[in-house]
Amino acid sequence: MKQYDVIVAGGGMVGAATALGLAKLGLDVAVLEGFAPRPFANTQPMDLRVSAISPHSVALLDRLGAWNEVLNMRLCPFKRLETWETPECRTRFNADDMGLEQLGYIVENRLLQLALWQQFDNIDNLTLYCPSKMVSTTPIENGYIVELENTQQLQCRLLIGADGANSQVRQQADIGITAWDYRQHCMLINIETALPQQDITWQQFTPAGPRSFLPLSGHQGSLVWYDSPERIRRLSHMTSGQLQTEISAVFPEELGEFSVVDHGSFPLTRRHAQTYYKPNVVLLGDAAHTINPLAGQGVNLGFKDVDVLLQEIEAAGEHWAESSVLDKYQRRRRPDNLVMQTGMDFFYVAFSNNIAPLKFIRNAGLRLADGAAGIKKQVLKYAMGL
Repeated sequence: MKQYDVIVAGGGMVGAATALGLAKLGLDVAVLEGFAPRPFANTQPMDLRVSAISPHSVALLDRLGAWNEVLNMRLCPFKRLETWETPECRTRFNADDMGLEQLGYIVENRLLQLALWQQFDNIDNLTLYCPSKMVSTTPIENGYIVELENTQQLQCRLLIGADGANSQVRQQADIGITAWDYRQHCMLINIETALPQQDITWQQFTPAGPRSFLPLSGHQGSLVWYDSPERIRRLSHMTSGQLQTEISAVFPEELGEFSVVDHGSFPLTRRHAQTYYKPNVVLLGDAAHTINPLAGQGVNLGFKDVDVLLQEIEAAGEHWAESSVLDKYQRRRRPDNLVMQTGMDFFYVAFSNNIAPLKFIRNAGLRLADGAAGIKKQVLKYAMGL
């Protein structure tokens, strides 16, 4: 039976960053993942799954040696962010007001994962099991035994669940979740735009749900359409031409001329683990918490989890696997994740209706917020992890 200090279940963006960071601290790490990310080529169409990467996440990726790899592939920086319900009541954010070159970057999730995986070959104390599937976990004294689908068994002192919203590690550790369905689905639509690369991401609120635009490199962009499950299902079965007509009818004029390239959809569900750890097991990223993707903060929260766990393990020295270390991680991360979840839920509920008095209040609030430079800076700094 092979033994490791740490086994990371899940080799996606958060899991790969965790494994790489722990290996750089000198721990012997194994990563379990079912599918390797496809290699990159400039001729590939854009993936549907993209993330708005904050400066805090960039700093972590840079420390792990992966950010230069992302820069060598493709990404889109953005300097401005606008949100509104009615055009005359907007809240605007600008990197210039923060003394920054940009507010963040829109990056395909696969390329973030690939950039991290490209660092694996440089680390002797990191072992990748891919393709592999974990079938069971067994707690033992001071650790876990993990059995793979091929009957191979691995042993570790710390098992990390970075295996997504339906985390098998979380379930087998008998960690409960608080969850509810938002009763909406989200549609992602990649488009080709008449306008060249834009430096702005925007979001318009409607009673049926937000409509968002994320800039991509070149003459490309990503639209995010929230609506009822029934409407999203109807849209998903349309031709590109039919979908283009529907988008033109409901998206704001800021979109300009465009054509549909690709699309996909998924339901919106909030989850929060009732605890982030038990003895010798800990959860990160979507395994611990999922969030309404309203502000694109999901992966950034996951990278914050990684950063804090690495800090606590490094500070603990030889006691790195003790529950007190995992408790410190939870006490630093759980409140922050809960605040972000609650904030997104507040905006979702406050704007997803057509009640006249509430509509007046929220638009007045957006207008006031746009003029309150100090408040805007604080909100933006918090979201960016600065």
